[in-house]
Amino acid sequence: MELRFESNPDPGRWRHRRKEGKGRSVVAFVMVLLLFGVLGGGAWYGYDRFSGRFLAADFDGPGSGEVIVEVKKNDTASAIADTLYAQGVVKSARAFVNAANENPDSTDIQVGQYKLRKEMKASDAVSMLLDLKNKYVEGAVTIPEGWTKMQVFDAFAKASGLKYEDFEKAAADISKLGVSAEWLKRTDGKKVDKSNIEGFLYPATYEIPDKNPNATAILKQVIVKFNAEMTKLNFVETAKTKFNISPYEALVAASITQVEALLPEDMAPVSRVLYNRAYSGDFPCGCLQLDSTVNYWLRLNGKEGKSSEKLTIDELHGDDNPYRYNAPGMSIGPISNPGELALKGAIEAPKSPYFFFVTIDAKGTMAYGKTFDEHNANIQIACKNGIPIC
Repeated sequence: MELRFESNPDPGRWRHRRKEGKGRSVVAFVMVLLLFGVLGGGAWYGYDRFSGRFLAADFDGPGSGEVIVEVKKNDTASAIADTLYAQGVVKSARAFVNAANENPDSTDIQVGQYKLRKEMKASDAVSMLLDLKNKYVEGAVTIPEGWTKMQVFDAFAKASGLKYEDFEKAAADISKLGVSAEWLKRTDGKKVDKSNIEGFLYPATYEIPDKNPNATAILKQVIVKFNAEMTKLNFVETAKTKFNISPYEALVAASITQVEALLPEDMAPVSRVLYNRAYSGDFPCGCLQLDSTVNYWLRLNGKEGKSSEKLTIDELHGDDNPYRYNAPGMSIGPISNPGELALKGAIEAPKSPYFFFVTIDAKGTMAYGKTFDEHNANIQIACKNGIPIC
């Protein structure tokens, strides 16, 4: 297999030779091996080309995380395979070569950088290299799940050459950026701050224009993505019909869940605990009592977040802090920008009797409790596992 850019009528795409010997009998195959053996080292080529199909280790899942992989000009398929193997994308180089051979569209893979996942099935890796949506553009900004608006503004400012304050100014009224009126109201009597874009900066990769970048245009691009993803999830209608709350309140819950839950399976249960505390009427203060909201307030004010035991009484309960520990109901606003899993968790939260959760091991496993005594018992398990919360 080889990439022939110079003779390709569509430069930037690659092609490979047709597979030879397909359908030949075993006898013919053996004869080919013998012939190559006579010629010397060619026997290895024949064995590698044909028997490699049956000796290609492959992952069987979709993979996880994100890896930037580069396809260079004049790369052979084997070279691409070696790159993918070296970066932990595929289990063997041969698996990718075989998958490329079996996909007639693989000749259309273009030169450039691509966002792939670790430990992918080889055929999925080929498909992702063919999907230009996965092509990485230098100068683009990737917003990870859980970033705050401060982090996003800082990243956009650095990539665009604009000032941090330009993005603050552009976000002064989110309704002018494309956030619809449906998101600007709550059912719990609290007001939505139209100058607060937190929660609406959907985690994804965004291209920054090379010429004359504009903060408003960049943020509008993000809101377009946010609206598209909310439509896919049917987020607005589900929040209203399933939980009888505004989509904004569900977005707030998702933003907290993104910070609190470490594992995908805990996104929905943690969201339910938040709903149970804020809305059920069965939690004594009807509040969230979370350090994460308090720490968000600290970061909003240019301070570092703190571990639980280091938060002061004033930081936890100060009247000037709308995100304080005992603020009634759902938090006044989002505390991060949640990704797809946290957003799904907020609208798929199953009914449960739990009011407490705590991480109990280094893997991020969450334990739940109905009473404070159960919660304390879970905390002791966490302490025995070396989690620093005691």
